[in-house]
Amino acid sequence: MIKKPELSIIPLGGRGEIGNNMMLIEYNNEILILDCGIMFPTEDMLGIDLVMPDISYLIKNKDRIKAMLISHGHEDHIGAIPYFLREISNIPIYGTKLTIGMIKKKLEENRLLKEAKLREISAGEEISLNPFQIKFVKVNHSIPDAVAMGIKTPSGTIVYTGDFKFDQTPINEEPTDFNGLTKLGEEGVLALLSDSTNAEHKGYSISERVVEENINGIFEKAKGRIIVATFSSHLDRLQQIINAAYKTGRKIAISGRSMIANTKIAKELGYLNFPDDMLVEIRKANNLPDHKIVYMMTGSQGETMASLTRISRGDHRQINLHKGDTVLLSATPIPGNERSVGETINKLFEKGAKVIYGRELDVHVSGHAYQEELKMMINMIKPKYFVPVHGEYRHLYHHSTLAQEVGIPEENIFIAKNGSRLNVSEDKAYFASSISTGKVLIDGTGIGDVGNIVLRDRRILSEHGIIIVVVTIESKTGKVLAGPDIISRGFVYMKESQELIEEAKSRLTKALDECQEKNITDWSTLKTKIKDPLRDFIYNETRRNPMIMPIIMEVPNK
Repeated sequence: MIKKPELSIIPLGGRGEIGNNMMLIEYNNEILILDCGIMFPTEDMLGIDLVMPDISYLIKNKDRIKAMLISHGHEDHIGAIPYFLREISNIPIYGTKLTIGMIKKKLEENRLLKEAKLREISAGEEISLNPFQIKFVKVNHSIPDAVAMGIKTPSGTIVYTGDFKFDQTPINEEPTDFNGLTKLGEEGVLALLSDSTNAEHKGYSISERVVEENINGIFEKAKGRIIVATFSSHLDRLQQIINAAYKTGRKIAISGRSMIANTKIAKELGYLNFPDDMLVEIRKANNLPDHKIVYMMTGSQGETMASLTRISRGDHRQINLHKGDTVLLSATPIPGNERSVGETINKLFEKGAKVIYGRELDVHVSGHAYQEELKMMINMIKPKYFVPVHGEYRHLYHHSTLAQEVGIPEENIFIAKNGSRLNVSEDKAYFASSISTGKVLIDGTGIGDVGNIVLRDRRILSEHGIIIVVVTIESKTGKVLAGPDIISRGFVYMKESQELIEEAKSRLTKALDECQEKNITDWSTLKTKIKDPLRDFIYNETRRNPMIMPIIMEVPNK
């Protein structure tokens, strides 16, 4: 009997973190990519706009890539596609109608659409990408057109849930295809890769219908303007806001680039329904009575340049907060964003707004399954091996515990790290040699050109500032012709620290005199002779470690 090749499961991102979701399935020298997302930078990633997985392994093996399959249209699953296609083109990308529509918009903005190979599929459809047979199954999430995937290979079937929940009364779409999931389980599943985001939460997730009722109640009671901040890709929530505005006779004004773009795409594709005359431009909205307008915008995560954040600071060019405005934050802070969201809420209260936020008010429900739904998924799929995905380590841990509760043996449960290679077959499953992976930082148009050293420098600058030492010397003798002059930014206020600065200059003059006596003219050595004594002096006097940057200018001998 010929032994079948083993199937490899390799996460490039999304394990031990929120976002950056990207998974590889390898079989018989062929690679299938599941999702291609980004994550938002943490507080210590100063100046960084986005973070994506390191795809160097895929660049080296690009000839082996069969296709990319996308589960849904959220940024943590599609956000890295433009950056991916700059490195690896000619890869077919499969997704549902809305997902492909949102990818198209991103590629248009990056001038990559002409070269892209986008393939639209529907839930319930099956495609062949030899040696893979893929069945797409409808699931509910906080964005329409989300799908799970059954990936069949000669060595067994992998089921990847993507992000999901079981909503019995969803908004504007059908419930999860339980029959489709159950059928995959009945046919036999080698491994289940399942969303772990809410594995800590007991019971069942709340239906979107509950939020709809609460939003309607808030709109009916509000006397002044209503400002709603939520995720621009949360189309079910946007529809609820639009419906509530329509029922209360209000117009909608949209603020935020992504909110405008996603609303337009969803309306064109039929995923948002409202009369065209409901939308008004912001400049015209300012002329309407307060009780006739709703502002729908970005900023639910306290992003620095998002609309709601700018309104809270008072520097939005078109919208100023009115006392008595009702502000609704219809989103839960992503881990790491709690502080910035809290600051935004505080500023809104200070300006006289009524701010409604928090889970206890039921103005937001999660798009991810709770514990009982996660157990149900495992029971329907009946996998031999279980791999929790999407979440920080504690989420993966709690999900693995749930899997044991419903009968998956502990030895058949694998918590994978980014870059790990899990080989699975009917006979065994084990971690093989890992691949190189990590985080690639995106700053403006630069991809990967900001690394740990640059981040360290930015951190020093942000915490202790910079001291610039300017010295002019004679090229051959090393004689000091001018300086040393000290310029400080972010360290101390020069006018109030003259004694400190003069003492620093005195010590530098002494160090430079010693260099001249020893005929030291090498720039590298001179810079060290400037930095070392200055750093020690500054630390002893202030207990600070500013960045020290010597600038040496040479002039020829007379």
